[in-house]
Amino acid sequence: MIKVMGFKENLKSELEYSGMLVKELAAKSGVNKFSIDNYLNARGQIPSVEIAVRIAQALDVSVEYLVLGKEANQNKSFGSLDPDIHLLLKTLELVNNEDKKIIINNAIYLIKALANKSKETQN
Repeated sequence: MIKVMGFKENLKSELEYSGMLVKELAAKSGVNKFSIDNYLNARGQIPSVEIAVRIAQALDVSVEYLVLGKEANQNKSFGSLDPDIHLLLKTLELVNNEDKKIIINNAIYLIKALANKSKETQN
């Protein structure tokens, strides 16, 4: 089953990724903290387009990403990225190229090992 993430989940993910506190986002976006808390709470209210734009700009992401979890100019061959994969890729951009290659090679090795293990248990 595919987990669909909405504005609330994507906003939480971006706040976590950025390390920004809600009060910092409020100050940077000009949206009051109470409103942002309402977007993040269990009811997950959806902001107006104007407010969503201000929040997206403050987080340096597109509104489409906050609302849908994908970018408008995304490469069609990859389909829409899972928000967790998006977060992983954005985080990977923080390291230098040498470390990035090491991380990618280790991830590929681990994924192949897990795939092989999964095949063995199915047989």
